Amino acid sequence: MVAEDDDEASKTEEPSERKISKAKEEGDVALSQDAKSFLMLLGMLFVVWLLLPILMKWFYQLSLPFIENPESIPTDARHIRLLLIHVVLGLFKILAIPFAVFMLLGVFASIAQTGFVFAPKKLEPDWNKLNIFAALPKFINMKKIVESLKGIVKITVIAFISILVIRPYLDKANLMPTMETTAILAFIHKVVVLLIFTVVIAVLVIAVADFAYQKYTHLKKLRMTKQEVKDEYKQMEGDPLVKSRIRQIRMERARHRMMDAVPRADVVIVNPTHYAVALEYKMDKMDAPVVVAKGLDNIALKIREIAEENEVPVVENPPLARALFASVEIDQMIPSEHFKAVAEVIGYVMQLKNPQTR
Repeated sequence: MVAEDDDEASKTEEPSERKISKAKEEGDVALSQDAKSFLMLLGMLFVVWLLLPILMKWFYQLSLPFIENPESIPTDARHIRLLLIHVVLGLFKILAIPFAVFMLLGVFASIAQTGFVFAPKKLEPDWNKLNIFAALPKFINMKKIVESLKGIVKITVIAFISILVIRPYLDKANLMPTMETTAILAFIHKVVVLLIFTVVIAVLVIAVADFAYQKYTHLKKLRMTKQEVKDEYKQMEGDPLVKSRIRQIRMERARHRMMDAVPRADVVIVNPTHYAVALEYKMDKMDAPVVVAKGLDNIALKIREIAEENEVPVVENPPLARALFASVEIDQMIPSEHFKAVAEVIGYVMQLKNPQTR
């Protein structure tokens, strides 16, 4: 136990996406049984509220011969067999819809929490589970104790709420033997719907808290040591797919930064459609104009579009646009051989902005 505590204490880093994905592949996910219970109770409320009168009517019709005229029921083997088949099919008809609703909601509750998870490893037989002494520590741990306490609290709360809901109707329930069948069915329907609705609200509160708790404990269990983070990073560095993805992310980020810089440019020199180079020049701060963005084809069109939206002058000069694109990187000053051509463009732009300087 001490070794396990030391191991837990050393796991100070949040789990990586890779470790979370690997755990999911093995079927190790954060799953709240209370959330499943909530959805299934919600389904039960739906069934009881909308379908219980119909289901009770079916059950009443099925049991009517046994109540009103039991002596008319044949007792020979053939008729008994047919009667049993009739009863079984009738019960199946009554129970099939609620059962289907509960099953579908149980599956939906799991998928809603974890996504679709298929873990063949979970289906493999684990013979160690048959070893009582090896499995004993798994049953005597803090998680099991917490789950047991939670179960006791939930049962107590739900039982208390159920008593509060049913108590006002106990006097009327004593009068049920004197009531007509339709009145009894209506009374039962009302009480059951109210009871399930109240329990659903209580379980919803419990489910929200339990889902947050399960998520927290799951991520805590998957935490990593600093060494594990370093080892995983080294493994990922050698993965061509990971390298490609990292390179793609870096390029996208660089492109976003570049596009964000276009509005502060003083001029965009274009080809007119295949090349675009955005220049910034602050006479009192820069020795020479700086390329803040450049691009080909679609990127060039995007640079031009952003420039026009922000009223940055766009000047067509194909030779200069191609030359600057080929020889100058982003955030670099233009080389001296392009000073004259760029100075003419900037002078032209300044004249457009200040006609009186002509």
